[in-house]
Amino acid sequence: MNAKTCFAYTRVSTVRQGDGVSLEAQREAISIFARRNNLTVVNWFEEKESAAKRGRPVFDAVVKSLQAGNAAGLIVHKIDRSARNFSDWARVGELVDSGIDVHFAHESLDLRSRGGRLTADIQAVIAADYVRNLREECIKGMEGRLKQGLFPWAAPIGYLDQGGGKPKIPDPKRAPLVRQAFELYASGQYSFKALLPELQRRGLTTKNGVPVTKGCLENMMSNPFYIGTIIIKRTGRRYVGKHEPIVPAELFKCVQELKLGKQIKKSTLHNHPYRRLIKCGGCGRSLIGERQKNKVYYRCHSRDCSGVSIRQDAFEQAVDCEFARFDLSQADHGRLKAKMHQWLKKQTEVADRQAVELQLANLDARLNRLTDLLIDELVDKPTFQERKYQLEVDRRALEKTLGESGNLDRNGETAEKYLELTKSPILLAKIANPQQRARLVKMAMSNCTLTGKNLYLEPQKWLCDRENTLFALFGAPVRDGTRTREQVWEVLQILHE
Repeated sequence: MNAKTCFAYTRVSTVRQGDGVSLEAQREAISIFARRNNLTVVNWFEEKESAAKRGRPVFDAVVKSLQAGNAAGLIVHKIDRSARNFSDWARVGELVDSGIDVHFAHESLDLRSRGGRLTADIQAVIAADYVRNLREECIKGMEGRLKQGLFPWAAPIGYLDQGGGKPKIPDPKRAPLVRQAFELYASGQYSFKALLPELQRRGLTTKNGVPVTKGCLENMMSNPFYIGTIIIKRTGRRYVGKHEPIVPAELFKCVQELKLGKQIKKSTLHNHPYRRLIKCGGCGRSLIGERQKNKVYYRCHSRDCSGVSIRQDAFEQAVDCEFARFDLSQADHGRLKAKMHQWLKKQTEVADRQAVELQLANLDARLNRLTDLLIDELVDKPTFQERKYQLEVDRRALEKTLGESGNLDRNGETAEKYLELTKSPILLAKIANPQQRARLVKMAMSNCTLTGKNLYLEPQKWLCDRENTLFALFGAPVRDGTRTREQVWEVLQILHE
């Protein structure tokens, strides 16, 4: 073999750099060096990988091929193109020690001499230190962005990048689908396996237009970025993001509890609307829906609770009977609306703003005291970070309230809509589909318990508060007793069939 045959190795740190002129410039410099020194390049190796870490596949192949005797030497443009970590630089030194010539086109160094080797070692140390310093500066820059509430990396699914120094914004196409994914999973009707094809059918994709995978979906459902919080997994540090949340915090919490197995989650063959809604009064377990002779029954399958069952239509009639108790007459509705307007007129925006500003001042004082405790080493840094995060979340909520104080609903339009929607729960139940009806029952009833054949329904607090308000203001509300008695009779007939 000709003793002057060499390999040529060129490298850039990223694929984007490879699209520029750097590789061409390196090839030209190596070609000129080879002609001047009467060297023949028998093979060119090109790599687009950082030299700061070990594990470059092309560099490893070059070293193995040289050690196998396939060439007498190696030509690299500069020392920092070959290695920027001590481990790979040591491998270059081993090649020299084994008799293989290593040349650098930019530096005229003889690595076989003591002086040349020392100079090359010093330059390698400088290259490694440059990488460490660059890494520290990058971390410092990212930390600064995070403290500002900005996410310095690519936006997750459902958000769009706006460029450096700007918060992510919701993707008008994908953000609603991301929220739907959380809502569907929180309903308890879907596992990840069942949810994935449903989201693909609805059109949820990555930024590149590729359908989401199961792993991608699981990561998305665990990412608190969607509720406005940035968490760095490696350090566990939390930051309050400036971006707009697209998932409510309560919905996100419900999903996490489902994932941890605190609630039941699985796809069922028969999706009965009231599954896991009715409890057994004996053992406390949820009644299981099953179809018998074209009728749906909810039964307790515990051995100690045999005979605890109710037919679906009987349950619905009992719920309608309970809903009828909370129907507002036209007179009650009008009186409650008038009283509400009187109350709103007594409210003053100045008082609201002063209260919020006072709370903000109190938060600032607490933040200052917390910082003093850290400086005096009375609290450790993790505790400081956790408490600071909670205070910043509270501050953000107050600032949002303060910003919206000029848009308070002084005319009572929102409250009027609430009263109109809750005027007749039974009417809403009648026009709702089975899934909507089940959601209405869940919203209106905090407890549905069946003991033997006796069904106990406990209203939610908001319904009771509305009823108590009517009693406190006007005495007993007006009720349509005829309709209620008829419904009770229908329920009794069904229960005793």
